[in-house]
Amino acid sequence: MPQQTVTGRAPATAPGEQGWSGRLAAWWGIDSGWERVPADPARAYRNDLWLGVAFVVVSVVGTELARSIGYFEDEPAPPWVLYLLSAAGAAPLVWRRRYPLVVLSVVYAHFLVVGLTVPMVTMLAPLQVVYFVALFSAVAWARDRQAMVVVVGAALFVMFGWLAWQFAVGAGIDGIVEQMGLADERPGLVDPGVAVTAYNLLVNFAYFYGAVVAGQLMWHGARRREQLEDQAATIERQTAELQRQAVVTERLRIARELHDVVAHHVSVIGIQAAAARRMLAGDPAAAAAPLATIEGESREAVTQMRGLLGTLRGIEDGGRDAVRDGGVGGAGRAPEPGLADVTGLADTTGGLDVEVRVVAEPGAVDGVPGPVGLSLYRTAQEALSNVRKHSTARRASVVVRVDRRPARRDDPDAHRFPHGFAEVEVLDDGRPRPGSAGTGLGLVGVRERVATHGGLADVGPRATGGYRVRVRLPLPEDRP
Repeated sequence: MPQQTVTGRAPATAPGEQGWSGRLAAWWGIDSGWERVPADPARAYRNDLWLGVAFVVVSVVGTELARSIGYFEDEPAPPWVLYLLSAAGAAPLVWRRRYPLVVLSVVYAHFLVVGLTVPMVTMLAPLQVVYFVALFSAVAWARDRQAMVVVVGAALFVMFGWLAWQFAVGAGIDGIVEQMGLADERPGLVDPGVAVTAYNLLVNFAYFYGAVVAGQLMWHGARRREQLEDQAATIERQTAELQRQAVVTERLRIARELHDVVAHHVSVIGIQAAAARRMLAGDPAAAAAPLATIEGESREAVTQMRGLLGTLRGIEDGGRDAVRDGGVGGAGRAPEPGLADVTGLADTTGGLDVEVRVVAEPGAVDGVPGPVGLSLYRTAQEALSNVRKHSTARRASVVVRVDRRPARRDDPDAHRFPHGFAEVEVLDDGRPRPGSAGTGLGLVGVRERVATHGGLADVGPRATGGYRVRVRLPLPEDRP
C-alpha cells in the first residue's frame, strides 16, 4: 500500500518533565498534543478497504490450503466455520486507520477467543500478519496517545499472559519436548525445556516489540515531516510579509519625495503662470520674468521626476544610484541610457575583457523605444556586473540584435514579436567563484523588466560552460 503523507491538527510540544519519565513520555508522544490524520482521508480509507478485503481473501485461501494438507485433521469444526473464523480475524483491518485502537481490541479479542476454541486457526501465517498489522496500526495512527499506551499495554499483557497460561495449563514444556522427540537427548548446549521456553519468548518478544517500535517510529516520522512543513510555510509567510513591508516602505519614501520636491516645483509653476497671465494684458515685457521662472522650474521638475524613476529602477543597489547620479535634488542627472549605450559598458567593467557586437541595420538601434532600450541596457549592465563579481571568467561577449522583421509563423513565440524584436545577449566562459553568491535581486529585476514588456528571458548556465543571459523584448509597430 502506498504510504500517505500526513498532517496534524495541533502543534507538537515537548514534555515538561525531565529524566527517564520525561523521555519515555516524549517517546510515546503522550504530552505532544499532536494528532496524526491522513492528508487525504478519502484515499487513505479507500486503500484500507482494499487492504482488508485482500487480507480476508488471503486468509480464507490460506485456510483451505492448510486444510488440504491435513493441518486441521484433528479439528472437528466444519470447513465453513474455519473460513468464517479466518475472515472475521482479517476483516477489521478495513478500519485500521479510522479506528485503530478499536481494531486492535477486536482483532486481539478474536485471537483469544479463537485461540481457546480453534487454536490452529490463529496459527495460520495470514492471521499472524493480521495481528502484527493491527498492533502496528494502533501505535502508528492512534490519535489519543494516552489511550494508545493503555490499550497496547493491556493487549501485550494479555498476550504474554495467554502464552504463560498455555505453557502452564496446556501440554506444558515437558509435553512439547516429548512431541519434538527430545525427552532423552540434548542436541545443544541448553536444556531442551529451557530452550523451548526461551525460543517462544524470544519469537513473541521480537514479534510484538517489532510491531510497537515500527509503529512508533512511523508516528515520529510523520510528526517531524509536519513540523518541517509548518516551518517552511512559516518562512514563506514571513518572506512574503517582509517583501510587502519593503514595498510599502519604498512607496512611502517616494510619496514623501513627490510631496517635498516635485510638488514644490509644480506649485511654483502654477503661481508664476497666474502672474504671467495677468502681466500679459498690461505689460507683456514684464511677463518675461515669470515665464523664465516657469521654464526653469519645469525643467527642474522633469529632472526630479527622472531621479525618482531612476530610484524605482535601481534594483541592484536599492535605488541609491539614482541619488548618487543626481536623482532626488540633483540637477545634473544625465538622460536615461538606451540600447545604443550598451557599447559603452565595455569601458566600465573593471578589468573584464568585453567584446560588444551589434547585429542590426543602420539606424535600427537608435530607433528602439526608450523604455525597451533602457531595460536591455540594464540587463546587460547587470549581467556584466555578475560576471565580474561572481565568475572566474576573464572574457565576456555582448551581442545586441535588432530585427524589425515579423517573427516566422513556425516560431512558437511568434505572437510575442509581431513587429520584430530587440535583444541583448551576454555570454561568458567562466565558472562560479566559490563564496561569492549574491542576493539574486539583480536577476529578479531582469525578469521583472522582461515581464513588464512581455518578452522572453533565457538565464542560466551553458551546456559548453559559462553562463548566458539573453533577453528579447518586442518592438512596437513602426509608424511614420
